[in-house]
Amino acid sequence: MKSNIRLITAALISGAVAATLTLSAPSSLAVAQTANPSARGSDIPETFSRTTEAFDHTRMEAMIPMRDGVRLFTVILIPKHVETPMPIVLTRTPYNADEATSRAPSPRMAMSLALSDEPLVRNGYIRVYQDARGKHGSEGDYIMTLPPIGPLNQGKVDHGTDTWDTIDWLLANVPNNNGRVGITGVSYAGYLTLMALIDPHPALEAAIPVNAMVDGWIGDDWFHNGAFRVAMLDYVYAQTSSRESSYQIPLGYYDMYSAVLEAGSSGELGRRYGADRLPAWNRLVDNPAYNEFWQGQAVDRLLVAAPLKVPTMTVHGLFDQEDIYGPIATYLALESKDRGNDMNFLVIGPWIHGQSWGDGSALGTIRLGADTSLQFREHVRQAFWDKHLKDIEPSSPIPPVLAYETGANQWRSYDAWPPEGRVEQTRLYLRDAGGLSFEALGSGESFTEYVSDPAKPVPYRVRPIRPVSSGDYDTWRWWLTYDQRPFSDRTDVVTFVSEPLTESLTISGEVVATLYASTSGSDADWVVKLIDLFPNEVPAQPELGGYELMISADILRGRYRESFETARPIPPGQVLPYRIRMPNANHTFRPGHRIMVHVQSSWFPLYDRNPQTFVPSIMWAQPDDYRKATMRVYHSGDAASFIELPVNRRARPNP
Repeated sequence: MKSNIRLITAALISGAVAATLTLSAPSSLAVAQTANPSARGSDIPETFSRTTEAFDHTRMEAMIPMRDGVRLFTVILIPKHVETPMPIVLTRTPYNADEATSRAPSPRMAMSLALSDEPLVRNGYIRVYQDARGKHGSEGDYIMTLPPIGPLNQGKVDHGTDTWDTIDWLLANVPNNNGRVGITGVSYAGYLTLMALIDPHPALEAAIPVNAMVDGWIGDDWFHNGAFRVAMLDYVYAQTSSRESSYQIPLGYYDMYSAVLEAGSSGELGRRYGADRLPAWNRLVDNPAYNEFWQGQAVDRLLVAAPLKVPTMTVHGLFDQEDIYGPIATYLALESKDRGNDMNFLVIGPWIHGQSWGDGSALGTIRLGADTSLQFREHVRQAFWDKHLKDIEPSSPIPPVLAYETGANQWRSYDAWPPEGRVEQTRLYLRDAGGLSFEALGSGESFTEYVSDPAKPVPYRVRPIRPVSSGDYDTWRWWLTYDQRPFSDRTDVVTFVSEPLTESLTISGEVVATLYASTSGSDADWVVKLIDLFPNEVPAQPELGGYELMISADILRGRYRESFETARPIPPGQVLPYRIRMPNANHTFRPGHRIMVHVQSSWFPLYDRNPQTFVPSIMWAQPDDYRKATMRVYHSGDAASFIELPVNRRARPNP
């Protein structure tokens, strides 16, 4: 089967330009056309390319055929003047391959690509971007998270087969390749990277998934522990309402908080704006529990069931506002198969979603003292590519785990994550009078009480809250790093604070909160935030005086306290344990800082409101279902609430 290929070379275009500039005696026809421009037809040629002699690369565009006949639009950039056969690094994306390879009108390959590709260009790699099936220039049907062939996908193709067929074609048609392919991508492209590992092509010899979505219900894009991330509505709308992702949801509100609050339930919100005509949105609304729909496409489960054949470096951001669960889950799934501790690698950076591909010199307001993203790309990622795709051994071994420690602002090397033999699970107890202590309170009843009102939910960032895909995207990207002080004084947020630390305290691993709590309602959400409370004055950065930096935080929908698969009402007034798994942290609380914990029952409109009355599906809760409730958090005796901290007793610097 033939595919359409357009090969653009500098030689062809420079020849055309030279012919155009050749001087000769004008013919009578030429004179007539000069005198009467309309006689020559359109000034716009049928075909045109910006290629000139100055181009340092060849751009190749292809419609690559898949096994079912669908063709996928692919852009291949091949460096010139590289005589040795070179590896191919592939990115498959739903976010426009043509745009990703046309960043600037420059003849230089490095300028055409994202900043993160510069080391690859400098080292002569062939770079390939491809539109995922059904998006932008590619044919076929787009399914937002297409499961692999099996119970949830009765077809003959999936993202794994598309990757296989693409690699096969590239090896046969791209000149000067060395027969080795690597695959990488951020976010959705990271997810596509992982899907290629389930049944990898034999020529696929290295993979770097970055900030990949892995489990959309447990803790990535769509839900967190049963609470629906309604803030992602406008992403679903833009991504699935057109092939080109050209539509934004017509909210009619500057502040998304108001739009979601006035609509009521998430189901009604979608209906109001026409999202109920989008199959992807309906699948989210129709599957509020952790059923087979979610379990059957959880990528970490799929990876556990597949052999580990491809060296993989998973990249995670400690402040990833979109996929903070998936990368660690990916690493743990692959680690169970890495017998020699030489196939599975993890990099944990001080980054938001995708920041490792850009500038990493600051984390929001907090300066890091160096461009951590550049350090990773130049000294770790490129060494990984060179080792596995060129057989070039790195100048120093790549550690199995490279983790940046915020607070101390240093990279650390470990043999595994969490660090083996270094971490002690230590309980930090919530105490009466808003205290925190490593010592539990004795017997007797002690609790902190607050009223949660669904009519006035706690915002997740300061209003006005712009939609995720709005022009004000930066406020979404950085919100996990924002100062939490605006919420500490709310009566529906209870705070617990330690005494100032006299020595450094480092935590490395998963944070888990166990709340012993009750509600006067029959359902409830529990949000817990672990915060680094800065001293009142910070000489190096005065604006950080009293800053409340959120280190780890998450939510649990109370109806799923016993089982993620089955929702159960909460007995009103009964003290019950709620175990809330929170994102991994690698952070040092410095001397003079204090540890702070927030507990609340809404986080809006990042998550939809819990009506606090048990209903069959919160997606379709009715206005009368939303009721105030009195919440109690207990902190004594057998009902002493605590945060389990993975205290790292022996953190060592990266050599």
